[in-house]
Amino acid sequence: MARGNLSPNRVAQKLHEHRQAVMVLALMRAKKAVQDQLRAQGVRVFRVPPAEVMRQAREYLDTHPELYQQALERAKRMGYVDPRCAELSPGQAINGH
Repeated sequence: MARGNLSPNRVAQKLHEHRQAVMVLALMRAKKAVQDQLRAQGVRVFRVPPAEVMRQAREYLDTHPELYQQALERAKRMGYVDPRCAELSPGQAINGH
């Protein structure tokens, strides 16, 4: 990200947007993994309340921090995150997840 041309507020906003993009991508991957696990157990996913699937996805994400790095790489490829941005760790993710 070209920080020299942006105001400090805009830099902070862009970093927030980048972290949000990574968090969403990581959570989407965790949700898919949970849905795959449920299907493997013979559960019909559409019968599981979405809030329960998301709760399990957050737990899955907490136990699989590598999903954050994978999401960062994916966000870079998709153009959501500038490749020059600082690397994110799970502790830097939005909402503590």
